[in-house]
Amino acid sequence: MSPLSLAEIFNDTVILNTDILDNFSENLETAFEELKKNEDLDNIKVLRNKLSELLQVHHEKMSRSEKKDLCNLADLREEMDSIIQEITEKHTAVTEIDPIAEFDEKYKPRKRLSEKKKDSHVLIAMKKKDIAYERNMLELQAELIKLQKYVQDTGERVLIIFEWRDAAGKGGNIKRFTEWLNPRTSRTAALPKPTDIERGQWYFQRYIAHLPNAGEMVFFDRSWYNRAWVEPVMGFVNKKDYKIFMEELPDFERLLVHNGIKLIKFYFSISKEEQALRFEARRTNPMKQFKLSPVDQSWQQLWDRYTLAEYQNFQVSDTKYAPWTIIECDDKKTARLNAIRSLLSHFDYPNKSKKASIRKIDDSVVLTGKEKLREIEKDLNTSIDLFE
Repeated sequence: MSPLSLAEIFNDTVILNTDILDNFSENLETAFEELKKNEDLDNIKVLRNKLSELLQVHHEKMSRSEKKDLCNLADLREEMDSIIQEITEKHTAVTEIDPIAEFDEKYKPRKRLSEKKKDSHVLIAMKKKDIAYERNMLELQAELIKLQKYVQDTGERVLIIFEWRDAAGKGGNIKRFTEWLNPRTSRTAALPKPTDIERGQWYFQRYIAHLPNAGEMVFFDRSWYNRAWVEPVMGFVNKKDYKIFMEELPDFERLLVHNGIKLIKFYFSISKEEQALRFEARRTNPMKQFKLSPVDQSWQQLWDRYTLAEYQNFQVSDTKYAPWTIIECDDKKTARLNAIRSLLSHFDYPNKSKKASIRKIDDSVVLTGKEKLREIEKDLNTSIDLFE
């Protein structure tokens, strides 16, 4: 018998039987091997579907003994299913985008627009240092994503405290830290004023519910340190409760660290002159007026009292197990970059970049608590008392 073409079989012009089955199988396997070699997914799918239809039709027409001869074809159909899945996964695999390469393409210098883009694009001028900042920030934020993945995988509990002098740029820093993080395993805790019930609780109690769970990064936008400087400076706490807080503070943080929480404390510092400029910007810029508060002016008037509160707090709370990292913020952008670098320096996570732009911390911007204490001592007004 002459070999039957696949078209003849699939058009159902003949009935499969034992006499022609071997010949048909050979033709079918040859066609499949050729399509598989070329990764011709569409035609493999056609071949598989036709074969499936044929098996179903002829299964009903053949005797029990003849049906046994269809087993090889059924096996071939399973192999086709496997190859279809393999080729599909190969060609639909997500190609990872390089955000830095995209950034470089977007901001590369151009002298003119192409004819195609003239009606929809405009040329703009940007300072080179601004482009460099945005690129470096993107690199650092990509590292933060790696860090978050590491925290998730290892079950670490990471607590990052943000404290600051008013107008030092705390909000802008938190925004850059969290902008690209997965909100399922990172969150910001910004507690409002304590309720009447909370005022009757142990001072630290309302913060405990917001501590990180396993695999979480939590950012405290202000913290229990309100009692260390804001409350005594503004007269919101009496001397007795302040003293109790300062006595309990080191032990409370020691317990957190001993229990396995990775505690990182940032204090964002600013000069009196720069703070005055930023307060003025809040008053004159309608886009920033939401930041205005009745106590803004008092921060300038109470500068020395706040400095004293800083000094007393750092003396007590800058410990080996929970040290302070001071970020000098007169230059906002430099401060943001160095704050993220400082956080990353606490972790050895997989695929950590070795680039200097990721690892090199500016020592004039990032200080230790001890260094800040020595700096404060130079201008400290020792004649005042927080509770006069």
